[in-house]
Amino acid sequence: MDGHWDADGTQMATAISKVVARHGSQPTLGTFPWWLVPLLFPILPTMGELWEMRYLWRRPVRLDNTRLTAMLGSEPHTPLERALEETLAGLGCLPTG
Repeated sequence: MDGHWDADGTQMATAISKVVARHGSQPTLGTFPWWLVPLLFPILPTMGELWEMRYLWRRPVRLDNTRLTAMLGSEPHTPLERALEETLAGLGCLPTG
């Protein structure tokens, strides 16, 4: 449950950018347009659910794995970029070859 701690919310985006760049694309990073979400409520009900979960992007949430590791022992960790590369490749999001 400890996973990868991304205190400022940029490590995941940076890691994805690095992986995608290694495969020949140059991604651009931007911010999510939260101002647009309430405008989409009437046509996309999912936007209401997203709005309710907005707090997860505004303050850090970190799970405590103390009880888990006490029962199971240490957690294995895959380096973030490797995990992302394997996931994106498995989803068909990266060029093959």
